[in-house]
Amino acid sequence: MSDEAAAGTAVGGARVRRVAMLSLHTSPLAPLGRNETGGMNVYVRAVAAELGRLGVAVDVYTRRDDAAEPEVREFAPGARLIQVHAGPDAPIEKDEMVAHTAAFARGVAEFAQRQRAEPDLLHAHYWLSAVAGETLARRWGVPHVAMFHTLAEVKLRARASEHETPARLDGERRLVHTVDRIVAATDHERRLLRQIYHVPPQRVEVIPLGVDLVRFQPRDRAAARAELGIARDARVLLAIGRIQPLKGLDILVRALAEMTDRSRVQLLIIGGDERAAPEVARLRGIAESVGVSDFVRFVGAVPHEVLPAYYNAADLVVVPSFYESFGLVAVEAMASGVPVVASRVGGLASTVAGGRTGYLVPWRCPEPFAEKIELLLRNEPLRAALGAAGVTHMRGYSWSAVAHRLRALYAELLERAEAPAVGAAGGV
Repeated sequence: MSDEAAAGTAVGGARVRRVAMLSLHTSPLAPLGRNETGGMNVYVRAVAAELGRLGVAVDVYTRRDDAAEPEVREFAPGARLIQVHAGPDAPIEKDEMVAHTAAFARGVAEFAQRQRAEPDLLHAHYWLSAVAGETLARRWGVPHVAMFHTLAEVKLRARASEHETPARLDGERRLVHTVDRIVAATDHERRLLRQIYHVPPQRVEVIPLGVDLVRFQPRDRAAARAELGIARDARVLLAIGRIQPLKGLDILVRALAEMTDRSRVQLLIIGGDERAAPEVARLRGIAESVGVSDFVRFVGAVPHEVLPAYYNAADLVVVPSFYESFGLVAVEAMASGVPVVASRVGGLASTVAGGRTGYLVPWRCPEPFAEKIELLLRNEPLRAALGAAGVTHMRGYSWSAVAHRLRALYAELLERAEAPAVGAAGGV
């Protein structure tokens, strides 16, 4: 490790020794594909590990939901997860957690004081963490960075039937103006923050998400299919993520019914836990009603380390979401050399290069998805060309690059916080 990394220094010379990351409602170590786990969990775990490699100590605080879990667990050199008592030591609905933000903030402060681990800066993930972060930032006198990952007002505009609480809607409208800096994954998100919430662009730092380029890369398809028990001649469509209406999986199921040739087609849907059972039942009912139930398989949640085999076994990945702040599944697919058919929404429009690494569909209806899926399934050279372009496209999306940019942002904010005020002692 370089002397700079060991000292925790960054651009401008400001020292970033310790960062507190708040992930109140979900642990970055929780299995993916459940109702409250997804791209944010991957993000927090990956950037914490990479910042640790840069010599920045990272404490990730989450609400304890299992009494058997240890209070402290180091999950990468320099990065540790701390379980904080706030409400019952059991899973609760996300909407219930706002009542426990004050207790969570107290627990974080008490742990940091006990361990002499007060941070130089606080980075909150999701609005609940940012609520707790307000109290902590004032207590510690440190800069407060927030990444919202999703925004309630944007979700409601994307799909009117979504439900969001007044507490979240009001909280986000306030928080976007009180934190010291917002981290957004795309320019599109920065534009939405300006247009909907009237946040000045200079208060938003755009840092794209990353991908594990070692874990997600092209590998032998036949070997991946043999590992997963998938026929060599199957034509495999893959969808990954939380099983909820916002993900638009009903569009994909209906798109199967619009295809003129479904021979040997398999749609594998990865994700979901017991709370997803009603949506899975709804999707099964749709598949039955349109006559494609034999082509659809719900795999359930899959560990992140197993996902590469599924990507490599797939002919293409479909992301029919109504809203995605970034679209980590699309990024992992492209890094694996698999073309993507995705909705032209949110971050997907920034990460998927339409016509080069896959196709972006501007309409949330089955027919255009079916058209692009069939085009790719019929044309193996086209799939190979788009897949190869995706691998090249993703080379700049490493988690190491994300961590370097975050550290530079932290250093900038620390420099500003430490700069003497105009007219301070020493002036004439």
